[in-house]
Amino acid sequence: MEDVELQSERQDARPEELRLLEALLFASTEPLDQAALAKRMPDGVDIKKALAQLQADYAMRGVNLVRVANKWTFRTAGDLAWLMTRESTETRKLSRAAIEVLAIIAYHQPVTRAEIEEIRGVVTSKGTLDVLLETGWIRPRGRRKTPGRPLTFGTTEAFLSQFSLEALSDLPGLEELKGTGLLDSRLPSGFSVPVPSDDPTLREDEDPLEAGDNLELALVPAVEPETETAEPEAAIAEPEVAVAEPEVAVAELEITVVEAEIEVADPVEEPETAEEKPEQDGNG
Repeated sequence: MEDVELQSERQDARPEELRLLEALLFASTEPLDQAALAKRMPDGVDIKKALAQLQADYAMRGVNLVRVANKWTFRTAGDLAWLMTRESTETRKLSRAAIEVLAIIAYHQPVTRAEIEEIRGVVTSKGTLDVLLETGWIRPRGRRKTPGRPLTFGTTEAFLSQFSLEALSDLPGLEELKGTGLLDSRLPSGFSVPVPSDDPTLREDEDPLEAGDNLELALVPAVEPETETAEPEAAIAEPEVAVAEPEVAVAELEITVVEAEIEVADPVEEPETAEEKPEQDGNG
């Protein structure tokens, strides 16, 4: 009698609606949000409740139902990722310059190329931005309402997916990094890191992109500064990107932003180069 009751409860926990939902998610080539799922499901189905139940059913399996950027998809369980290593393609890491730019965009968006350069203190190579655009992790949002109308950049859902973030607010803050020992506690007084926003709406100082915008040309400065050669990594960086542990990668993004902010708060005067100040002859 007890076995019959347990079987009945199990059947009640896996109604036909769950099977339909499972099939939709399994067959989809990309994550689906609740609205898209609701359109395909019978009327009256509580999508939120069904997703929660399906997620619980898969919690201890080799494949989990996860939510990324407010969308749902099946993924290999995190603790079984090592099984996939033999089938993974060879990847190359982003350059240090690209990681810095990505971190600044993630925390400061919407941000222009000039603003990125101001934070980093060096010229940002067009190749670095091209690399990040090709990964699909950043996108042009609009144009700043300032002379020249420069492009503003922000992150994408692909960025959230790559780093296993549900929202930008899940990026670690200063206190989290201090607590894990990944960040030196000796920071300037009053130092803070901006809180990133997921709001895709253009701000008051942004104009929308136009159909005729040539985004590629918009990235190219009128005159390429000679200082571009001071950052060879950015010019040769070619991504596919290896991110073995999302938590470590996210922490690296945060640390990069902190380091850049510290440099802005307490700038160090760069020594003059030989071109700027020729060596004087001792006899002169």
